Amino acid sequence: MVSRKRTTDRKPAPPVRKQDSWLARAISYGLAMTVWAAVVLAGVVAWYGYDLPDIEHLEEAAGKRAPTVTVQAADGTVLAHYGELYGVAVQLYELPPHLPHAVLAVEDRRFYEHTGVDPIGIARAIWTNLWAGTIRSGGSTISQQLAKNLFLSSDRTIRRKVQELLLAFWLEQRFGKDQILTIYLNRVYFGQGAYGVDAAARRYFNKPATQVTAYEAAMLAGLLKAPSRYNPLSNPDLAAGRAALVLQSMVEAGWLTGAQATAAKSGRAVLHSDRMGGQSRYFADWALDRARDYIRHEGGDLVIRTTINPRLQRLAEAAVRSNLAAAAKRKAGQAAMVAMRPDGAITA
Repeated sequence: MVSRKRTTDRKPAPPVRKQDSWLARAISYGLAMTVWAAVVLAGVVAWYGYDLPDIEHLEEAAGKRAPTVTVQAADGTVLAHYGELYGVAVQLYELPPHLPHAVLAVEDRRFYEHTGVDPIGIARAIWTNLWAGTIRSGGSTISQQLAKNLFLSSDRTIRRKVQELLLAFWLEQRFGKDQILTIYLNRVYFGQGAYGVDAAARRYFNKPATQVTAYEAAMLAGLLKAPSRYNPLSNPDLAAGRAALVLQSMVEAGWLTGAQATAAKSGRAVLHSDRMGGQSRYFADWALDRARDYIRHEGGDLVIRTTINPRLQRLAEAAVRSNLAAAAKRKAGQAAMVAMRPDGAITA
């Protein structure tokens, strides 16, 4: 008997499509690249972050500063400042809104949207600089600037920049936006030895930061780019032009209307210098040197009140100039004058 084998109908396996094979390889390569990128990133963080400073005590670090010595005339007029000048520490809610808005408009418009590092801001800065053909805009956020000012040196190295980025990111994870902005406004440098918005407002406008107008706020914010160049006391025209740009940036950011910006420009600012001019610095240097022999300073700011009389000082300087001019034909090149009270106190 012949047995027949039962055969089953088997469908042949479908051929592997080239498209599926290519997609699988692409996904595999993508995953591998992601893993390697994560490994490299972890290595960079470990290499540059192992010696980063502790940011847990941010407010304590913000409060550390060298003492300031102020030498005054008999009526309180400032003859000279020695060291850094800080004003009253202010909270964000105490300031008129146009002051922080002016700073954010030109320094970090997306401050409340990024996480410490702003790729969009960096790209915008690169495009702006390429279009202008020069460095007109930076990509550093408020958090990066605070990290650099409080914890890092000013060295322009890759290591320092990477550490700045890491610190900025960690600051944002540990502290709130308003807290970071408050500390920044109280620590940033505005020129003329003034650190913080309150010291700057008092130095340039003789008023606390809580009372500055929109135009004055724009002028202060304009100083941050280049404090010496945009100093309103020495370069009023440049400072005014920079303030106008700040106001325009505030309009673009939606913090001012066009009408409000125009009104702010018309208000201008009353500039103030709290220092005596002329030769008072020489007397202040002498007074400070003599004071070292009589005081024992343990820390904190120091105010030295002298006996100099500002009115008599101006009269004395005018008298010296007049006598030098009259004696010029005799080739007299120097003159000195000292005014003293019967008790020996120097008044001019």
